[in-house]
Amino acid sequence: MMQSNVVALFDFDGTVTTRDSLLPFLWHLLGPWKLMRYAFILSPLLIGYALRLIPNGVAKERLLGRMVGGMLLTRLQGEAQRFARDILPRLVRRSCAERIAWHQAQGHRVIIVSASLELYLRPWAVSQGIGDVLATRLAEVQGRAADHFDGVNCYGGEKAQRVQEYLGDLSKLEIYAYGDSRGDREMLSMADHAYYRGELLE
Repeated sequence: MMQSNVVALFDFDGTVTTRDSLLPFLWHLLGPWKLMRYAFILSPLLIGYALRLIPNGVAKERLLGRMVGGMLLTRLQGEAQRFARDILPRLVRRSCAERIAWHQAQGHRVIIVSASLELYLRPWAVSQGIGDVLATRLAEVQGRAADHFDGVNCYGGEKAQRVQEYLGDLSKLEIYAYGDSRGDREMLSMADHAYYRGELLE
């Protein structure tokens, strides 16, 4: 039975997984040659991001807008489901999978909070018995992916804001949070029990 007053928030890339998941998804979706061609075309954007001249969310939105903007959503959703089923399980960190399972066994509510795409995170989460996903969403225009996000990149302060909006009054909850990067700081600061790269923060 779920204890609705205990919530476990999990970042995805680098926390649940051993590495970033977006590049493997794009590799799966586009294939290596098309992906490398895009990488060459978008190299000024990638360099600007690497030098921190372009913010994370802006770079990601432009990158995805160019690579998947205009694609039929039915195709994207199908490929995302295959990626979630066949590839994502290979990236999952065993220790984190065990921690998620522990929370579920205790009846805690598990929520994935990630800058990764909801497109493939939700089918993976459902396969793990996780019903709550707060993540970056692609906008839709007439059945196709738009060249921009629906809202903003779910990163940094946006993670904390989404959690607040989704759960409401946090004072009534006991919160666990798990993260691995500076994009998780605000979310970790909300928790009663905050774990950074597997270590409990004092």
